[in-house]
Amino acid sequence: MAFRIYTKTGDEGQTSLFGGRRLPKSDLRIEAYGTVDELNSYLGLVRDLSTGEQGRALLKNIQSLLFTLGSNLASDPDKQLPVPAILEADVAALEKEMDRLDEGLPELKNFILPGGHPAVSTCHIARCVCRRAERLVVELARREQVEPILLKYLNRLSDYLFVLARELARENGAAEVLWAPRKEQEG
Repeated sequence: MAFRIYTKTGDEGQTSLFGGRRLPKSDLRIEAYGTVDELNSYLGLVRDLSTGEQGRALLKNIQSLLFTLGSNLASDPDKQLPVPAILEADVAALEKEMDRLDEGLPELKNFILPGGHPAVSTCHIARCVCRRAERLVVELARREQVEPILLKYLNRLSDYLFVLARELARENGAAEVLWAPRKEQEG
């Protein structure tokens, strides 16, 4: 018999964590790792739209680490389960890549508007989804045990995605549009 993707165990709005504990699909923990999964999908699109081989390879690695991060969130925190780890070295790799990319980018003194090229826009969407995932994991960590490195990684990843969006604009010849606040109208 072939493997079936459907199990019918979630038909009434519940799902299982690794370890067996059942939770409503609307639980904050499920929302958090579901948002990480959404981020991973957007990063796949960013990778597909990217032009640089080195950047695509790093994005593929980040996607793999997001599965690691998601597996941590999807595991019952009350059980000691063997799950893969996010490491300080993973955070350091993002920092190193940001520093490398920053060297070739103009200094930024203003906010920029997302857009200019589909790769840039998609990367900014991924950055926003990453920030949402981070907010959800922050709230989850207030209620339950969450490894602090998960928050640190998501925080650094959103920073990286901002720098990557700027690099994708440079690679694709898209001008960065600076945000100009509206000035007060006279009279």
